[in-house]
Amino acid sequence: MPVATQATIKTLTPEEVIAVGAQIVLGNAYHLFLRPGVETVDRLGGLHKFMGWPRPILTDSGGFQAFSMGSFRQVDEDHIRFRSHIDGTEYRFTPELAIANQQGLGADIIMCLDQCIAYGAERDEVVRAMDRTHRWAKLCYDAHYVSPAPTYSDNTRRQALFGIVQGGTFADLRRESTEFIASIPFPGYAIGGLAVGESKSQMYETTVQVTELLPADKPRYLMGVGSPEDLVEGVAQGVDMFDCVLPTRVARNGALFTRTGRVNISNRRFAEQDSPLEEDCDCYACRNFTAAYLWHLFKAKEVLGLRLASVHNLRFILRLMDGIRQSILEGRFEGFRRDFHHVYRPTDEATRQRQKEKWLAARGGV
Repeated sequence: MPVATQATIKTLTPEEVIAVGAQIVLGNAYHLFLRPGVETVDRLGGLHKFMGWPRPILTDSGGFQAFSMGSFRQVDEDHIRFRSHIDGTEYRFTPELAIANQQGLGADIIMCLDQCIAYGAERDEVVRAMDRTHRWAKLCYDAHYVSPAPTYSDNTRRQALFGIVQGGTFADLRRESTEFIASIPFPGYAIGGLAVGESKSQMYETTVQVTELLPADKPRYLMGVGSPEDLVEGVAQGVDMFDCVLPTRVARNGALFTRTGRVNISNRRFAEQDSPLEEDCDCYACRNFTAAYLWHLFKAKEVLGLRLASVHNLRFILRLMDGIRQSILEGRFEGFRRDFHHVYRPTDEATRQRQKEKWLAARGGV
């Protein structure tokens, strides 16, 4: 799911996002609650009409944003209190309000309010956050399916609410959390609290542990993960859905995905390349422009460069997912996975750093 945090994929129109193959996008209820406001979006016809997106939308409840705010937020038993990053106004998010907000926005898939914990937190802190997430999950389920908020009740019939598993990287806590969340009949389940500082091997181990315990007939969603190698590995571990800002964020910094690995379009070697970045890529950028032109746009700091790079990276990721799906249907996914990892290796950042240092040392530190 390409990420449309504030009801837009940065720099791109809905038509361009559809053209790269996106079937669904993600919006964020926290940001939309602050600006332009849930009531405004609802009054203007709901999020689909507001942002001109005719396909499904998933909204994140705002729990992760509260986690990332650090000293700007405080978590209590029944709510998250935080100060707006826009003007400092204080707000309180309860599970019920998180659900009402998403009902008002009118997304197709909505998420429970949860408490995400950074990697490295003490076990007691992880336990408290997990228990709180469980209590909030039950409250969210009741608020959505049992007694929906009257203001937005017309939307609830078609919205699917997903529960979120927490528990850090503690295997016993993940098992406990998975069993509890799976005991609530959500239409789908998410794995939260990963990609927050743990190693890739820890993320993979935790993911497969959780997916093995979740219902096989309901979608499993790994939140906030989107690098090419993690998508392939996540599918191998039983994940169906992913979201991440990474493809478009790194694109705006000139980092582009190719079949031979990730490249930086600002490197001098692209300055005179009179051919597309990738000959076999069918994205708008590669069909119409040379790598030299992309190099020029980034050097000149032209906005078009950010747009074309974003189009290319999204198309690469969505073609990758198409390839994964086709390989599964044809019974050759393991071969696809093995070949892909020859280029995009699922290596820990710490290992990458050690490899870089070893490479530099072998060349006298140059």
